[in-house]
Amino acid sequence: MQTRSIYLHDVIIAGAGPVGLFLACELQLAGRSVLVLERAQDPHSALKQLPFGLRGLSIPTTEAFHRRGLLDEIVAAQRAKSAAIKSAAHWMQQARKPAGHFAGIQFFEDDIDAAQLLWRLPTPADASVAVDMETLETVLAARAGSLGVDIRRGFGVTAIAASDDDVTVEAAGETFRGCWLAGCDGGRSTVRKACGFDVVGTAPEFTGYSVVVELADPEKLKPGRNYTATGMYTFAQPGTIAMVDFDGGAFHRTAPITRAHVQEVLRRVSCTDVTINTLLIAATWTDRARQATTYRNGRVLLAGDAAHTHSPLGGQGLNLGLGDAMNLGWKLAATIRGRAPANLLDSYSQERHPVGAQILDWSRAQVAIMRPTPATRALQAIIRDLIATGDGATYFAERIRGVALRYDLGGRHPLIGRSVPDFELADDTTAGALLRPAKGLLLDFDRRAPLRALASRWDIRIDYVAGEPKERLGLSAVLVRPDGVVAWASDGAVDDEDAARAASRWFGEPTARQFS
Repeated sequence: MQTRSIYLHDVIIAGAGPVGLFLACELQLAGRSVLVLERAQDPHSALKQLPFGLRGLSIPTTEAFHRRGLLDEIVAAQRAKSAAIKSAAHWMQQARKPAGHFAGIQFFEDDIDAAQLLWRLPTPADASVAVDMETLETVLAARAGSLGVDIRRGFGVTAIAASDDDVTVEAAGETFRGCWLAGCDGGRSTVRKACGFDVVGTAPEFTGYSVVVELADPEKLKPGRNYTATGMYTFAQPGTIAMVDFDGGAFHRTAPITRAHVQEVLRRVSCTDVTINTLLIAATWTDRARQATTYRNGRVLLAGDAAHTHSPLGGQGLNLGLGDAMNLGWKLAATIRGRAPANLLDSYSQERHPVGAQILDWSRAQVAIMRPTPATRALQAIIRDLIATGDGATYFAERIRGVALRYDLGGRHPLIGRSVPDFELADDTTAGALLRPAKGLLLDFDRRAPLRALASRWDIRIDYVAGEPKERLGLSAVLVRPDGVVAWASDGAVDDEDAARAASRWFGEPTARQFS
């Protein structure tokens, strides 16, 4: 590796997509120096804009943005595009309010039993948010810049040398050195390939197409999502089409995408003789599902598509990657500060890998009921019946929206490992707002002096807030990690020793003597 210049940072992040930018914000918020290297010179792309750039944000994602004061900015930025979003989202053109879909099988808000969604309180993060990738990246890049993150575009990583002490990266003829390297550089991650991460998974069954075309006879295509004897396609006027061709992924990135080829596939999948006059935008994708066996290798970590790739069905990939960033950011920052308990950083892969594996299986299950076979069509009919019931719609809503997410942290209370409810105190302060400094939070609803003393022993790592909430859900105290995950909870007599053990587990040893 030839060295021209060397720059030292706490963390180098490869990739300035939403995952890399959000991770950079988390680290810089914690006072770490961050460099983001991005291969693309220009952040703008037709595939990041409407209609193909449209993504729905899950509840864990909107909660994360709410807890960092980003949700209002994202919603405001999207407000000017609301009409365009509604036009791009064909599923919004329905009398009933859609709540999501599974392999294109729609379910609706009025079928969901909210009483079954446990440990929830009203919060701005419950709002349904659809955002295009370009807007999301713009908001995150602006926040990162305001925090002091160094973002360099046109700097694709070309070489990496990792040691026990640091990581050296070469990009655009320059050499950069950091204490840690985070690969957020997508499904074809240079970081993952160069740093020896093992990847396992399943091969693709189809090639997916996202195209914008000018049609000679658009009336031959049925608007919305359509299953046929040979595949599936969605169509939105005047010429936005997504389709899947069960060819084993044979065409993806193997040949130029021409008008003639897209027309041939569209005719086969739609079972029509529709004619394409002009091909304006075209991209392919597959349902290949692969995951790194671990998200950490020494001083190198993976997040987002660099750690896991799957089909975009259901829009889970963006949310999964942003969840990685929220989980990793505070743990890596604490490790760099030297205050992290043993194995804190290892808990990143331990917690997020099972979540990724579950999403990959969710993606595979959708593909399984999309196959154009009689057996699959019969299975679809059963899923349609189930998803139309209250219990069925609620189950799919929990899974797709992410409200069922719970890390296995042990502990006695069922709230431990879940997202903290957005408790609202008498002065209208909410748990979400209290988490904006990205620190631990001890909420003491009974104002117990021993808990105040406990929090003080973790000095600036844990904020102590006492007060009666408007709804306490039967709880007396809650200890929350910086990512909003409940580390300890009590619903009766407070076990002070148990609280102290939880604080030590996630925030390291106290600066004074242990609580007694």
